[in-house]
Amino acid sequence: MSRLSLLSAAAVLALSVGSAAADSHPTAGYVHTVTKAAKNHATNRSLSILYDQNGTDSGIGIVSQNFETADNAFDARAADDFTVPAGTKWTVNEIDVTGVYFNGPGLARSENVTFYNDKDGKPGRAIDGLHSSLVITGVDNGTGSFTMTLPTPLKLRPGKYWVAVQANMDFGTGGEWGWENQTAVAGTAAVWRNGGDGFGTGCVTWATETSCIPDGQGDHIFTIKGTAQ
Repeated sequence: MSRLSLLSAAAVLALSVGSAAADSHPTAGYVHTVTKAAKNHATNRSLSILYDQNGTDSGIGIVSQNFETADNAFDARAADDFTVPAGTKWTVNEIDVTGVYFNGPGLARSENVTFYNDKDGKPGRAIDGLHSSLVITGVDNGTGSFTMTLPTPLKLRPGKYWVAVQANMDFGTGGEWGWENQTAVAGTAAVWRNGGDGFGTGCVTWATETSCIPDGQGDHIFTIKGTAQ
């Protein structure tokens, strides 16, 4: 299968074909053929869908990963926003994301999940009580889509929030994980950061994802589940 790697520093598409070792260093994203089998629906049926952002898959996955020490400069994180409507309160139990493995077979050891308050249209401080990422070993459908159950339900009042999902995986053995994009923007456009600037984008703090990786489209694909009152 032909593979297109998004080379963020040059902001162009370059064709790469072959094995997991096609790239000696991580790349910022991946263009691939969308298949209906990509999503994971092995979820708790007793939970309600609180927020559903599953639009048309663009076929692009943007890297959001914690790499091994040798590739720390490439550690990157993507985040997307959602809103708890006025007059309701949510208890979040689960988040499901659609993703893809590339430049290697996977699988992720675990996932870092962080919920943030909004600050001026970008992720602000982590939600009180979290302060840092929740490390969750989600149910992986084998292609990079995760069903992640929070160890403790998260209660949210009305307002705007952000969630970031990052795979914990070594590039040398598993390759990369990309969080899938949908073609449309819902709410505020997704943001991305690469603190070590290994990808050469200059996005060392939160910035609109498409300004960092011009070929990224829209927002990320995810579902939040739990109960509302």
